[in-house]
Amino acid sequence: MNKLEYLIIHCTATQEGRELTASDIIKMHTSPPPKGRGWKQIGYSDMIHLSGSVTNLVPYNEDDGVQPREVTNGAIGLNGVSRHVVYVGGVEVDGKTPKDTRTTQQLLALRNYVYHVIAAHPKIKILGHNQVAAKACPCFSVPVWLNTIGVKEEN
Repeated sequence: MNKLEYLIIHCTATQEGRELTASDIIKMHTSPPPKGRGWKQIGYSDMIHLSGSVTNLVPYNEDDGVQPREVTNGAIGLNGVSRHVVYVGGVEVDGKTPKDTRTTQQLLALRNYVYHVIAAHPKIKILGHNQVAAKACPCFSVPVWLNTIGVKEEN
């Protein structure tokens, strides 16, 4: 078991306003190519819907460790020490252009989610996927956003 070090924030890279289900994410990640990625495990622990509701995708406990059954495929090289949360959206209606599409409800839910994770794991580092990979995801600056919601710089 590895020590939990990071919370990495993602977007689903789907069109603004288009809702997804947990089943959609599971299919996108585990179905064989070309319809999916062919992974054995999905990329996210939790999913924040357009409405702000949160769905747990891969069960985990609240301890400071990442057990093998809790590992998700969100960021190469960091999966064994990370939890990954995804918000639905991240692309303009054109289906191509990255955009911060978080709804008011998603903003509130993600803020509360981050506060909860920090309360349970005060030393956790919170990053955007784009800080550890050459991607637009999550389509906003996580450090700037964390500052606006009062999260300490050490997180």
